[in-house]
Amino acid sequence: MTTYIALLKGINVGGHKKVPMVELRELLTNSGFQNVKSYIQSGNVILQSTENNIEKIESTIKKAILDYFGFEVSVLVKIRKDLQNIFDNSPFSEEKKKASYFMMLHDVPDKDLVKVVSEKKYDSEEYHIIKDCIYYFCERGYGQAKFNVNFFERKLQTFATARNYNTMVKLLSLSAESNS
Repeated sequence: MTTYIALLKGINVGGHKKVPMVELRELLTNSGFQNVKSYIQSGNVILQSTENNIEKIESTIKKAILDYFGFEVSVLVKIRKDLQNIFDNSPFSEEKKKASYFMMLHDVPDKDLVKVVSEKKYDSEEYHIIKDCIYYFCERGYGQAKFNVNFFERKLQTFATARNYNTMVKLLSLSAESNS
């Protein structure tokens, strides 16, 4: 049995794509997953499965949500080790890391696309694209940032979902508990 972290993009934001966590946990349990836990309302799920194909897990979750709630949701699934590597590989100082966002990409983007995107800069905003994550820091805070997930998705041609430092810490903690 493997523990997975499923990150759902864009649910329960601004009254759109409402997904109550109690219903989501029950839906995923009924879809064959075990020990399903959620963290806050923004689409963070820890679950276990005997299935080893991440794409199949993503597909199962997407289909279950579409069938039950009636709308599509982008889903990114990671094993704990991969999420830990993303967290540990942050190029920022510890102070900046605690105020940064981890924009996880569904696919590793093409190097030429990364090169083009990397030419775009704004004052007081800093980012590094490393493999399948954009490490993003904005001095004024994410709400005041000029860059956003949609910009990077368009330019890198893959979907992304962002989590802050505290959420990453909590997901790593919850997924460690599931492994014990």
